[in-house]
Amino acid sequence: MIKIGILGAAGYTGGELIRLLLNHPEAEIVFANSESNAGNPVSDVHEGLVGDTDLVFSSEMPFEAVDVIFLCFGHGKSRAFLQEHAVPSYVKIIDLAQDFRIAGDDHDFVYGLPEIHKDTICHCDHLANPGCFATCIQLGLLPLAKAGLLTRDVSVNAITGSTGAGQKPGSTTHFSWRNNNISTYKVFSHQHLHEIRQSVRELQGSLDASIDFIPYRGDFPRGIFCTEVVTFDGEEGTAGNPDQSQLEALYKDFYADAAFTHYVDRSIDLKQVVNTNKGLVHIDKFGNKAVITSVIDNLLKGAVGQAVQNMNLMFGLDETTGLRLKASGF
Repeated sequence: MIKIGILGAAGYTGGELIRLLLNHPEAEIVFANSESNAGNPVSDVHEGLVGDTDLVFSSEMPFEAVDVIFLCFGHGKSRAFLQEHAVPSYVKIIDLAQDFRIAGDDHDFVYGLPEIHKDTICHCDHLANPGCFATCIQLGLLPLAKAGLLTRDVSVNAITGSTGAGQKPGSTTHFSWRNNNISTYKVFSHQHLHEIRQSVRELQGSLDASIDFIPYRGDFPRGIFCTEVVTFDGEEGTAGNPDQSQLEALYKDFYADAAFTHYVDRSIDLKQVVNTNKGLVHIDKFGNKAVITSVIDNLLKGAVGQAVQNMNLMFGLDETTGLRLKASGF
């Protein structure tokens, strides 16, 4: 049984993580830390867990009693937390913020995208969970990167649900503003671009082209729907410009061993993945251009579902353990 501590347990990701771990056959939550909610039942904040658990938020952090901790903080807080608290070396760490996603000499965190780093994840102690937009966009682009096909500028449009902004209310998450509305933000400057470019360079060896990413706020609660437009060079059917059947074969081969990411032969939609840990990908060819569509649930494959998948790998379990979740389909 894996003994688990959760830091920042009162937010959306904390609540979804608790929900998954309560139903995980090899997991035991030892503590769910929240300073502002200490002493209150977890189900008072995460009301969907009423009747499922008697767990109470704790101000204590007994690191010595756990095997792994999940950091569900806002961006920038994980690094500060680890500098201020002595976590025993035998305790594994899974960070859901962006603090350690970019490789550097100042940390030993592994970037946890299982589709490309499964072997490394299996042997790591410190893991940086990918961002939600970054996960969805990479699932669409990385098969092309591995084939060395991202040589021209890439256009990306992706829309995310309101849970992507976190639980704390804000001017762009208020229901009366978000409902029946759509808007862009952080155009061409979203922080997830850094980790996307890092992965593309890793697989392709270089990336001279730009990735022009326009994020959208959607008026639905959860999920990410992404479209990516890439341009190829040369005559169709050649190495630099695969035809439709060649592209499909490339994607199917890339994801042949992926536990949750699947290439789909027909157009995909968001409801196929909401409330699951799946990532679905589809590609269509138009002359020397291709449009890739990818979809995930931002809170699951884009956050805690992928984090639990990584935990399973880190502790030698089948990566699907506790994660066979079903989409409603309607």
